[in-house]
Amino acid sequence: MSTAASPATIRHRIWTLAEPLCRHAGYDLVDVRFTLEQGGWVLRVSIDVDPAQVPADRVPGPDGMTPDLVDLNDCERISRELSAALDVADPIPQAYSLEVSSPGIDRPLVTVAHFQRFVGAEIRVTLERGVPTAQGSERKNFRGLLDGVEVDGDPTHALARIIVDGQPWRFPIADVDVAKIVPDWEAVMKGGRGQVRTAADPEARPGKPGHPAVPSRPGKPNQPGKPSQPGKARGPGKAPHR
Repeated sequence: MSTAASPATIRHRIWTLAEPLCRHAGYDLVDVRFTLEQGGWVLRVSIDVDPAQVPADRVPGPDGMTPDLVDLNDCERISRELSAALDVADPIPQAYSLEVSSPGIDRPLVTVAHFQRFVGAEIRVTLERGVPTAQGSERKNFRGLLDGVEVDGDPTHALARIIVDGQPWRFPIADVDVAKIVPDWEAVMKGGRGQVRTAADPEARPGKPGHPAVPSRPGKPNQPGKPSQPGKARGPGKAPHR
């Protein structure tokens, strides 16, 4: 594919390609980001284990801690499979690097299902379009407890409810620019795996830290690179299209 496209368009193409691939492999596609950085274009894909396929030995234990659901092997597997699919579909005209990682403890919320899964968690949200306020202005930034999700037929019109300082707000999930879980950093600093605050348990509930990203695509097609630092690995590269 040689025609230019915006990062948003490319993100949509990658999501359409990667979501069924991840689901078939037993993973949940969490987020896709395509950004221009100092070293060039970077395609970042984050994955989690499909909630419906979490094995019994990887659910929260008696101590309330949750084993990491995605490890480096998982990221390398999806990196290889997605890299091969990208080589065939060729949805990105320019050279880029592919990085696959787990969501991290400040996990992004992108889909309606993500919001539904984490009802009761504390989140922070930035909207593309503001929500009208009683003062006649608009508000785009929120941090509070995710109170629920309203889906009336069409999921593209789903609304999320958030409680901020005791005041309820509603916003279209389709208008979300960035939404992330707010982890309990105090628990993280104490050496825990990371906690996610909830309405039911204001102290915390099990979360998990992110695994290192698996960077790949240094610039040449199908040429494996070398690990760039401990805990990271490289996969096949991709040359720019003309």
